[in-house]
Amino acid sequence: MVYDGTKLLLQNRVKADWQGLTFPGGHIEPGESIVEAVIRETREETGLLIQNPILCGVKQFPMDGGRYLVFLFKTDCFSGTLTSSEEGTMEWVEQADLSQRTTVDDFEELLAVMQSDKLTEFQYLVNGDDWTVSLH
Repeated sequence: MVYDGTKLLLQNRVKADWQGLTFPGGHIEPGESIVEAVIRETREETGLLIQNPILCGVKQFPMDGGRYLVFLFKTDCFSGTLTSSEEGTMEWVEQADLSQRTTVDDFEELLAVMQSDKLTEFQYLVNGDDWTVSLH
């Protein structure tokens, strides 16, 4: 999460199965540290060079015999010119305006983990076709 005072930098995702405002993100390349990946992916998707990303939580969900882990970072240290990518349009959104905007399905819970001093984990629990969110 890149933030500037009361504004969050969000990506309006265009992927057919994952639409709405969310945080930019991506994958770790071979040989790359997690922090290096966060800096690179943010640069690729936003045009901004971030500094001092702080780990602020983990998101996980089950997948084919294992788990998919997402490391959540935040920073308010950045430079550069904001640009968008093929993944979606980047925009600064006032946190107070989020309730009037279309966000991805789990955005509210994800933001709660990222901003809380007491939560560190967002986990999807699956029971048949039912997926529920558990915050720890």
